[in-house]
Amino acid sequence: MTTTPEKNMALIRTAYQLVESDDFDAAEQMLTEDFIANVPGSPDPLHGREVWRMGTKIMKDAFPDLKIDVQEMFGVGDKVTVLVHFQGTHQGAFQQFEATGRHVSFRSIEVYRFEDDKIAEEWVAPDMLNLMQQISPTGA
Repeated sequence: MTTTPEKNMALIRTAYQLVESDDFDAAEQMLTEDFIANVPGSPDPLHGREVWRMGTKIMKDAFPDLKIDVQEMFGVGDKVTVLVHFQGTHQGAFQQFEATGRHVSFRSIEVYRFEDDKIAEEWVAPDMLNLMQQISPTGA
């Protein structure tokens, strides 16, 4: 029988695959109705599936070929921690920068909490400084 942490880790892998393939509807269904997002730059948690969808769509519009590579993952109790590597091509506007056509590569540390086999909360810490340096006009 699958343990809860193993099941949760499998759910995260599936969610990443759905995001890569632009199946936002299916990925959104993996979230609880009252999903909570803890994101850098926001003083308070953000609430609702639509917040997740909007943030994910912004990334995929800017980096439509985004690849998500799970480097490490472990689960304990109702939480899963992921060390993830993102790669893609900057093909759309992102924050203040218009598309550059540059290949980008950056990492994130992400923690997810589960309720009833759904993602209830996330804490994400992408290396935004590295990403912004890569797409800035003076970037690599």
